[in-house]
Amino acid sequence: MLERLNQAMEHIERHLDQQIEVAELARIAMTSEYHFRRLFSALAGVGLSEYVRRRRLTVAGAEVLAAERTLLDIAVRYGYGSTEAFARAFHAVHGVGPGEARRTGAALQSQPRMSFRLVVEGSSSMRYRIVQKDGFQLVGRKARVPLVHEGMNPAIVAFVRGIPPETVRRIEALSDQEPQGVVNVSADVADSRAEGTELDYWYGVVTGADAPEDLDALAVPAGAWAVFENSGAFPQAVQYLWRDVFTQWFPSNPYRSRPGPEISRTRLSADGTEADAELWIPVEPVTD
Repeated sequence: MLERLNQAMEHIERHLDQQIEVAELARIAMTSEYHFRRLFSALAGVGLSEYVRRRRLTVAGAEVLAAERTLLDIAVRYGYGSTEAFARAFHAVHGVGPGEARRTGAALQSQPRMSFRLVVEGSSSMRYRIVQKDGFQLVGRKARVPLVHEGMNPAIVAFVRGIPPETVRRIEALSDQEPQGVVNVSADVADSRAEGTELDYWYGVVTGADAPEDLDALAVPAGAWAVFENSGAFPQAVQYLWRDVFTQWFPSNPYRSRPGPEISRTRLSADGTEADAELWIPVEPVTD
């Protein structure tokens, strides 16, 4: 898998001055567009579109300083319709406009060219199982919140605290299948998964029952789920588990992620500092 990802990275480098189609990158990597975007952002720490933009403006910056082409020629070569649009994008990355950079020989920012390699760390194994589930309903309350990669998410904390206790009890009573009890769900997440981008957060249960009219509901179709388990400090145990699934498990196993909600089931210790966590990721087998 990593070899095919690196072939896709080579394709990006060869086509920085052309339109880069995600479908072609996914074809080279022999996976779906959905999984390619998810895997890339997890491994690279930046969304695919942002990485391509930074690489283009890094290469364009070198051409600006070389002064062998006009600024308009460089702008058009890298996909900008005008020198004004190019100048805005250039300034956003380099902190200086292209004209000033050329006149003064200013120091510019550089997005290094990325490649991926497997690094074996630690001696612990990742516990997982594959579960085939019929279609079900996710029922509870949902809110649009910003994505926070590490530490508590204040928007989620405030949202959950605002759910009336009676509503919580009614939601809990609807749970009738695995994963049992109240779950936390992320859905409609931005492809880049960048800090601060928004997602739908659900506080709810997995059920086969019809949803009461005053609760939110999401129909989830039948399919396969990879279920991962770990224990550790809260909330890091949950956040690091998601990271490890995409950076370690997917590159080493014949599965890819598919569209759908990502479900976590967390059980806290009495003092709230430790957690036993399960993470449910919708997956499908990779077929050559």
